[in-house]
Amino acid sequence: MIELSDMIRELRSQLTTALADGAGEAIRFEAGPVEIEATVAVTREAGADAKVRFWVVDASTKGTYANAQTQRVKLTLTPTTVPVAGGPPQPAVIAGDAAPGER
Repeated sequence: MIELSDMIRELRSQLTTALADGAGEAIRFEAGPVEIEATVAVTREAGADAKVRFWVVDASTKGTYANAQTQRVKLTLTPTTVPVAGGPPQPAVIAGDAAPGER
């Protein structure tokens, strides 16, 4: 199981890698909105530092969270970059080598 925040962190890491790989390439792609759909289990921890957590689940682990609420969520994220010298965010531009058979 993975927390929703960890899944988004990994997505950010993968997009950052793609952005770095595309630096200096003649053809680049602007990253449009990224849509993520996931089934999440919502759990609440008790105690003084109680908090709600969202866990990404798959069909095989839904039974494990029988006491938790499961919800389907859809997030739309728009990747941007911030120029090194500051300034407003810019659209993320991604490029890379063509995959075999890619059009």
